Amino acid sequence: MPKQRSRRAFLAAAGASGIVGLAGCGGNGGGASSAGATGSSTESPTGESSTSASGSGDVGVFHAGSLTAAFEDLQRGFTDQYDATVSQESAGSVRSTKKITQPPHKSADVLAVADFRLLRDDLLPTYGDWYAIFATNAMTLAYTDDSKHADEFTSDNWWNVLTRDDVSVAHSDPAVDPNGYRSLMSMDLGAIPFRGDALYDDSTASALKDNAHVPASDEVDLLSQLESGKIDYAWEYQSTGATHDVRTLDLQSSVDLSKATSAYADHYAKATVTAGGTTYTGAPIAYGVSVPSTAEHADWGATWVSYMLDDGADVIAKDGFSALDAAVVPESAADAVPDGVMANAKAKSALGPLSL
Repeated sequence: MPKQRSRRAFLAAAGASGIVGLAGCGGNGGGASSAGATGSSTESPTGESSTSASGSGDVGVFHAGSLTAAFEDLQRGFTDQYDATVSQESAGSVRSTKKITQPPHKSADVLAVADFRLLRDDLLPTYGDWYAIFATNAMTLAYTDDSKHADEFTSDNWWNVLTRDDVSVAHSDPAVDPNGYRSLMSMDLGAIPFRGDALYDDSTASALKDNAHVPASDEVDLLSQLESGKIDYAWEYQSTGATHDVRTLDLQSSVDLSKATSAYADHYAKATVTAGGTTYTGAPIAYGVSVPSTAEHADWGATWVSYMLDDGADVIAKDGFSALDAAVVPESAADAVPDGVMANAKAKSALGPLSL
């Protein structure tokens, strides 16, 4: 039975059990349908078997908003171990990817996103040679003790509470952030039967979307508004409960995009969202990371990713994500993966129902 969690309860459970399966990236390998990246290809300075960087250096990291707390923790450990200066930019994963693939083509040494399909379909092959899937998550609803009707908000009635006129509900911008399009997918999936009846009818799904607004581009801004009391409920990721003083409600697996089985992936794929000129298909959530081929400090980028997958795996788990036992890279790109990264990864053609 889905349940409510406080930050204290979440932290107590972190590391003891992870999210079962993957949540949010292309069911049956489906992904975003969009125009291909344009621009000239630049050969990776790391070659096919890059090793760790030596001496001192710089690392520029673009990452998903939901990874902000985890990557801040990773940076502390990384700079204790390496003589490196790390600069990080947090944004919605769609926006972070487009910083590299669209003019003016900014450079980053690491790109980490909440939807690995952005790497598979948009970064590769013009702006990257490989990627690794490293963690999963689940959709949830975040709120505080001061949220309207918080005392009666449960897994059995969340859709009724969120459609009330006096309740303020929000999600991030689906055109720039996977959390945004996944929020809309979750609302739609509740009206689609799965192994029995649907949670609610089509009119309730429409009411959920009509009552939700977009006050922020990504999860970081959304959470600040929730914590300040500007909104009552926010569509978020389950990891939020480990890094912020908010409560979270575990949603039904049929809507939380967390299960990486063929049956669930087929169900999730019934929800599609078009935003910013791109159509996204529902599927289990999987986070991905890459060193773009246009990186200025590719060796240091590979060193960051290697650290993240090795010593940093416990940090990822502590901060609420379900880290894979070993990262997964596409078999077709395995020869391009730096040695230090490959030491903590396995090459596969698929990850459950997800085509790589």
